[in-house]
Amino acid sequence: MTTKEIPLDEKMPFISHLEELKSVIIKIIIALAVGFVLCYLAKERLFDILAEPLKAQLPQGSFIIFTNLPEAFFTYVKVSFFASILLTSPFTLYQIWTFLEPGLYSSEKRLVVPFVIFSTIFFAGGVFFAYSIVFPFGFQFFMTFTTDSIRPMLSMREFFSFSLKLLLAFGLIFELPVFMFFLAKVGLVKAAMLRTKRKYAIVLIFIAAAILTPPDVFTQLLMAGPLLALYEISVLVVAWAESKASVDDEDKAAS
Repeated sequence: MTTKEIPLDEKMPFISHLEELKSVIIKIIIALAVGFVLCYLAKERLFDILAEPLKAQLPQGSFIIFTNLPEAFFTYVKVSFFASILLTSPFTLYQIWTFLEPGLYSSEKRLVVPFVIFSTIFFAGGVFFAYSIVFPFGFQFFMTFTTDSIRPMLSMREFFSFSLKLLLAFGLIFELPVFMFFLAKVGLVKAAMLRTKRKYAIVLIFIAAAILTPPDVFTQLLMAGPLLALYEISVLVVAWAESKASVDDEDKAAS
């Protein structure tokens, strides 16, 4: 049967899914645009907040500079866009769930609100941990290379790029328990497997910390420590998900 011979009612589900996806994407883009405008109005303040841990470590007479004419403008644009992503993340996650919801069971649909809440909390927690703990120690380490003849004059673009990588890295790794919970729900991860593979996980965690953080041992430990704790939390979360799934199966069998 050719494409033209396929009945219209067989095409509609796929077409309706595309229309729904288009609607979700448009809503997310509009929310990001509104958030961007609001954040851009406070761009200087947002950049000052981001740079506060660095300014506290800069030696006397050092500044954050821009080295070409459009650098400051584009850096402010990037700061505003990233702040908009953080600001609108609950709405974005909710829209993604509304698109996925029709294909979920009723028990899975009840997870939408906890998913949005905990994903936002864990990501924000990772960003806050990087900003309040990793930044001060990392910047302090780099400032130790200052001498009487070598003074830091940091580019806005390079500082923001470096900071953004760390913030995103910590934000994403703090999502580990949420990610593991949903892998457990679809049966891809078991608590027993996580326990038996713990020693391999520890090695991978320290490798990831070495790649994602500045090249000093203390900052790498600041990432590896939370990752180890998050891994253990993930084991508990997966075990809880398995026990809850077992109870739900027993209830269904009884009914």
